[in-house]
Amino acid sequence: MAQSKPMFKLTAFIIILLLHFSSAVAQKNPAYKFPKIEPAILQTKIYTLDSNANAIVLADVGSTYIIANTKGWFSYEFKRKIRTHILNKNGYNEATMEIDLYRDGSAEEKLKSLKAATYNLENGNLVETKLEKANVFTEEKSKRYISKKFTLPNIKEGSIIEIEYVIVSDFLFNLQPWAFQSASPRLWSDFVLSVPQFFEYTFISQGYHPFFIKDKKDGVSNFSVSNTRGASATKRFIFTSGTTDYRWVMKNVPELKEENFTSSISNYISKIEFQLSALKDPLAYQDVMGSWTDLTKKLLNHEDFGRNLGTNNNWLSDVIKPLLTGDISELEKARRIYAYVQNNITCTGHNAVYTTQALKNVLKIKSGAVSEVNLLLTAMLRYAGVEASPIMLSTKDHGFTYPIYPILNRFNYIIAQTTINNVAYTLDASQPRLGFGKLLPECYNGLAIIVNKDATPIAYYSDSLKERKITSVYIANDEKGNWMGTIKNNPGYYESYNIRDKIAEKGQENYFKDLKKEYGNDITISNFKIDSLTKYEGPVSMQYDLSFNQDKEDLLYISPMFTEGYKENPFKSAERFYPVEMPYTFDNTFLATIQIPNGYVVDEIPKSMKLKFNEEGEGYFEYFIAQTESTVSFRSRIQMKRATFSPDEYDILREFFNLIVSKQKEQIVFKKK
Repeated sequence: MAQSKPMFKLTAFIIILLLHFSSAVAQKNPAYKFPKIEPAILQTKIYTLDSNANAIVLADVGSTYIIANTKGWFSYEFKRKIRTHILNKNGYNEATMEIDLYRDGSAEEKLKSLKAATYNLENGNLVETKLEKANVFTEEKSKRYISKKFTLPNIKEGSIIEIEYVIVSDFLFNLQPWAFQSASPRLWSDFVLSVPQFFEYTFISQGYHPFFIKDKKDGVSNFSVSNTRGASATKRFIFTSGTTDYRWVMKNVPELKEENFTSSISNYISKIEFQLSALKDPLAYQDVMGSWTDLTKKLLNHEDFGRNLGTNNNWLSDVIKPLLTGDISELEKARRIYAYVQNNITCTGHNAVYTTQALKNVLKIKSGAVSEVNLLLTAMLRYAGVEASPIMLSTKDHGFTYPIYPILNRFNYIIAQTTINNVAYTLDASQPRLGFGKLLPECYNGLAIIVNKDATPIAYYSDSLKERKITSVYIANDEKGNWMGTIKNNPGYYESYNIRDKIAEKGQENYFKDLKKEYGNDITISNFKIDSLTKYEGPVSMQYDLSFNQDKEDLLYISPMFTEGYKENPFKSAERFYPVEMPYTFDNTFLATIQIPNGYVVDEIPKSMKLKFNEEGEGYFEYFIAQTESTVSFRSRIQMKRATFSPDEYDILREFFNLIVSKQKEQIVFKKK
């Protein structure tokens, strides 16, 4: 969110307006009227919208009106009233609320009013318990946000809670967004926006639930504007302007459950956002949103961003010189500088675009946010004569960016890029153990922008990441007739990254202990070895031995996949309303050669099968098994050539993995001779 101020030359008429504006007049109310709370409503136990719901939002009604203020400009007033029925203890979280208020320097949003109450049925009577002001707490969330937090009193199973508040804000660039959907089902969600003709907003909507009402009406409103900040007497100017009232309503909105392979559930909640895009007549016209090049120009000139990258960073000399000894290539220079920053600067937060301290201080105290770490990396590369630029992107948990809307607060992460011999390398020194030229899957979230004069767009998509894993097992009888074996595991790059992280956190010995637990009591593993643990640009490789603690029973049941393979379908829900987003494409192969145990024969063996996800072969599953007189050979391969799947493909995807899970659970049965 950013403060919107008139940054343009006004006409004489507008100067008069700014000196004489007053507060708003024509207030309108949303069409929805809250019914009186009756005992019968409190006695409701189940709602047909969702019989398993823990809480039901009976109505959530809001409005935003642009109003004139006493500062020679405009503000907006946001009103909200929400009524929720808590059905059981699992719905108690609905009684705790946070209201975030934005601030920029001395300017901040105001919580103009707040009323909240809990309604219970006691001995057949309706009892209201109001929220006391003393139970509303203020929390400093960040430099930009404070939060008003409270929990409603006297919450019980069956309580109805009602919360009503008003926010007044001078930050016109971003109006309050409106979410029609949440973790609880909603019977009615209703929002009204009234915009005067001299402000133009871009509406950004998302979600899969349809509107029940989508209305637009033109009208006329009176505005009275004043400026009381000067020494002279306050003057007022009343004028009339055309306005447009928009209304959006959704009803019977189901809860949105977060499921496996979801970048961020907030990307798919049905909601609408508002960004100021232009000032219009009778104001002097201004393209407020501007272009991508306007945005990157602003960043390059900002004291908390681009000015840190200046050429007069001689304070870097003492650090850079020792790194560049010898006759080394430009690529080697970049590698050494990247390794220095990665190994010496600790990242304190992975959610920042601007800096809050000088890069010189980041180097001195050896810590900073992701923006500070990677802008320092960029500055060091440039100081060493290596071409480098920052890139801003949005991580998956932060949400999508929109290519046609140059909106800064859509971004939350800074990385660096250098191009050497026509090869571009993306660099993120904020992540320990991440290889040179690598990004975590979290960064592959669509549009990113190189912060240069051209605002060069670049796209990072999960479909471009390929993860390949090969596991091979060899099981044989030793000279004593015991069943022994060896597993060699070559995981993909990102699984290797996670293994490195776990070993760094727990130690190699504890990692091996956890691995032992996966095999249970029937198999003992030993002689654990891992290679390339500190070679961050490639995957690791692991190897360990197996010994089987069989009791020579009449029948032996062996899963040829051992601890690998799917134990359950990752797609549990019967239906899904938003895309499946895997972190990467993958190609997993499992190979096994199993000697038949001494004194046994094969009694049952699974059948081989091949399966395609679709006619284009974008998903493939192979299960091959064969036996000879003394061995069983096995191969299982799952290949997904796409990482993202639409809701229309969900049923096919779910069934595809149902078949995989079912097949990989099948066992080989050995019978005593």
